[in-house]
Amino acid sequence: MAKVKKPWWREWLEALIVAIIATVIITTFIGGSYVVQGSSMEKTLIDGDRIIVEKVSYRFGEPKRGDIIALKVPGNIFIKRIIAVGGDTVEERNGIVFVNGEQVEEEYVTNRSFFNWGPVRVPEGHVWVMGDNRPVSNDSRGTVGFVPHKDIIGRAIFRYWPLNKIGSI
Repeated sequence: MAKVKKPWWREWLEALIVAIIATVIITTFIGGSYVVQGSSMEKTLIDGDRIIVEKVSYRFGEPKRGDIIALKVPGNIFIKRIIAVGGDTVEERNGIVFVNGEQVEEEYVTNRSFFNWGPVRVPEGHVWVMGDNRPVSNDSRGTVGFVPHKDIIGRAIFRYWPLNKIGSI
């Protein structure tokens, strides 16, 4: 029995439909690309850096202190670092952050804010986030507040732009 050849436009249409479905599945459930906007994560991430955020690990495990995440805030997406998780007590004294009474070693922070606040207890099912460039970061200390797990998009794992900084985060 002879095979009937499909017209070229149908081959292209079928390939396009498969590509669109695969893209929707990947960006919805596996990961996505995001552009860093602003200077709140400097020196770790710079305005304009392009990163890959994976969405799988928090489906099977809990967010961890030190993870850099993408999170939903009304009208925007922020990239921040998790400082404390549900059940932790967090505070800042003269620019030094303490979690559960222990000083957090933050070699990634180059600009401190030198505020005093807290202690505050992070509710279960939430995280406390801060930017690495503390004086300019709108984070849990400001309007972001406690971040519920449902508002976490995923964990930043890879920077692919600019090319001279390509690599894992």
